[in-house]
Amino acid sequence: MDIKQDGYFHETKFIDRNGHLRTTRVPVVQELALKGLKDLPKRFISLNPDSPLLVPTSCVQDGSDSSETLLPPIDVAKLRYHGLGSEGRTQELARLASVVKEMGMFLIDVKDVVKGFFGLSFEEKRESVGTYMDVDNMGYGRNFVKSEDQPLDWIDRLTMKAAPKDATDGLLVWPQKPPNFRQVMEKYVEEARKVCNDLLVALAEALSLKNHAFLQNFDHKKSEINVRVNYYPPCPRPDLALGLTPHTDASALTFLMQFGSTSGLQVLRDLKWVPVPWPADVLLVSVGDLLEIMSGGRLKSPWHRVVTQMDVERLSISLFYNPPAQAEIEPVVDGYGSSNEGYKKVVVGEYLKNYYKISPTIDKQAIKFAKV
Repeated sequence: MDIKQDGYFHETKFIDRNGHLRTTRVPVVQELALKGLKDLPKRFISLNPDSPLLVPTSCVQDGSDSSETLLPPIDVAKLRYHGLGSEGRTQELARLASVVKEMGMFLIDVKDVVKGFFGLSFEEKRESVGTYMDVDNMGYGRNFVKSEDQPLDWIDRLTMKAAPKDATDGLLVWPQKPPNFRQVMEKYVEEARKVCNDLLVALAEALSLKNHAFLQNFDHKKSEINVRVNYYPPCPRPDLALGLTPHTDASALTFLMQFGSTSGLQVLRDLKWVPVPWPADVLLVSVGDLLEIMSGGRLKSPWHRVVTQMDVERLSISLFYNPPAQAEIEPVVDGYGSSNEGYKKVVVGEYLKNYYKISPTIDKQAIKFAKV
């Protein structure tokens, strides 16, 4: 199949290693999949013996750990002060502390998913949204491209700045189609913010810290929330391509909601890639780099990736919750059990700028920016 047709490409701008603004054309993965590719285009080949991004030595097969065993769901209602009573709350805090220290991820029951955008034609999607800055990786089809020869992820995505409000003024942030997209997503963002705040309090208490030890770094009017809708089409060669390159999240907390029961998420555990299955309509929460810094290393941002599948498409929504860009964060030192594995004070915006400048990397290089 000829993939050099103008209609099947995104134009993506990036700053190269010499600081020059460059433009490259990235094939639209969804359109490639619709054409019934039998072979994988060379630019998407990531998994080979010479790839520096294939860090771990092996992968645990699906079925070796059930979602209930690997990530037991956490009941947020019990974590809230107006929840089910002190005994139930204490037990749930203990469960939260155990699973988040072990995995850096946990699950929350959630409903009301959002679909529709990727059911539009390519032209409708492209026209529906996208007046962001050229190199901020926002909008439709803005992938994290750093060079012409970088292996590409097998993914199409839509990324939006959802908060703070003044960051979105004057921008065509929300897709015009489906017509209820903005209304549904804004409601989800506000509800997710409340849950994020509850979890930040619960996580601090689970670590025997003052309950606002983490939440004090956030501001309702200035904290940043980005939302990314991810579409992973069927891939002709899952053994050669990745949906998402191995990485950590440059956030404090990340919410991930998937549609259906198909999951391609894997987390690195004991130098092995472990599948992270979770039930439909359940929200997965992951610790990001910023919370690792604030916790002084007691909570770790997990190194994770997304694999592709031959006959199954996958759709998910990621929400990234951060303190304001101007905020200074540092390890919490109050409460019992305090520790600090050599983390220092950093400005959130400066950390994020460095993260995106050096990514992708072969391991957790970005967090070294916050190390003493």
